[in-house]
Amino acid sequence: VILRKFEDYFFGYEDEKTGKHVRGYVELVAELKEKYKAGEIPQSVAAQKEFISLFGNILRAANLLSCFDQFESQNPLTERERQDYTSIYIELREQWKSKGKGGESENINDDVVFEMELIKQIEVTIDYILYLVALYHDSHCEDAEIKLRIVKAIDSSPDLRDKKALIMQFVDSMTPDTSVDDAWLKYVNDKKREEFGAIVTEEKLKADKATEFIERAFVRGYVPEGGMELAAIMPPVNPFNPQANRAGIVARVLDRIKAFFQKFYTIADGEFKDKESQKCH
Repeated sequence: VILRKFEDYFFGYEDEKTGKHVRGYVELVAELKEKYKAGEIPQSVAAQKEFISLFGNILRAANLLSCFDQFESQNPLTERERQDYTSIYIELREQWKSKGKGGESENINDDVVFEMELIKQIEVTIDYILYLVALYHDSHCEDAEIKLRIVKAIDSSPDLRDKKALIMQFVDSMTPDTSVDDAWLKYVNDKKREEFGAIVTEEKLKADKATEFIERAFVRGYVPEGGMELAAIMPPVNPFNPQANRAGIVARVLDRIKAFFQKFYTIADGEFKDKESQKCH
């Protein structure tokens, strides 16, 4: 692939073949800032579609410009602004998915396309969040600006948004004596066992089988959606009860387990058995 020079992609250029002006990154960002306020979701459908298209163009342009060393130092979009606009983009994706036929596809319909792969290239990791948490801890848990940075970083991440409540509860539980890394590991694993235990209790699942099921899921990296493994953890259903809806129960349980798995898989270990009770045996 033959690249044009940095200035062409950054400031825009005239296409020699078509004679048309190709807008550069600076022009796209200027339009974004002029039309849309960072952190505020456009209200009308037309404005949302325009924002999605414009920010998608910015993501593609930034991806191309990342090949050039000077881009980072000259980027007119600050890290805070990028996170704010990214959080709008992700929120709109969730809204359009819920009301459209797109499912997990990035092409929600003929004219709404989300560049989620490009979003993930600038993904915020849990390690970065814990770095910010450590900075907040070092401020004696008083620096509101750092706490806001944590919130905005989470909101701009497709993979961390469903962990926001979990992370912020940990942040609010810290004291000056907290060792962030050790406390986080204990906290997240305690929460993991607590929340899975609630699913088992509320859905009346077979505890031992359910524990084996979720531990295997953590090893494999996915939750199996059918077969004997899933059936083995389900409570017995009276087939002569006309009110019994086994298929509906299985679907509900599977949805809860998948949501749980998505929340904890990348941040917790795969151990679910109560180690103290194992010692008793």
